[in-house]
Amino acid sequence: MNKPSAVPDTVPIVFEAIVKQQAIAATYNRGEVTLAPHILYTKHGEIYLDALTLERDGQPPKEPKIGAFKLSGLNGLRITPRRFKPSELFVPGDGKYEGVTLLAVEV
Repeated sequence: MNKPSAVPDTVPIVFEAIVKQQAIAATYNRGEVTLAPHILYTKHGEIYLDALTLERDGQPPKEPKIGAFKLSGLNGLRITPRRFKPSELFVPGDGKYEGVTLLAVEV
């Protein structure tokens, strides 16, 4: 199932999670993460996801933070039943998203 493709087959899953404001779970850097996806965008020809980390290896983070995740690095990506509200840490007007946003949560 390792087909080379410009658009990872996980994009529709992330789109659905962003629209429904549902958390996603995946393996990232050999650890389990639960993320609240806020925006999907392109950078240097790759697709990135900026998300609030809800859990890493079953533990909540010490402090809330929006992190950037390369979509191709999120393995076993799946939608969870857990809902989220957009974080006040997310700045949709940030210049790094200008002209490259694929989809973002409505704030």
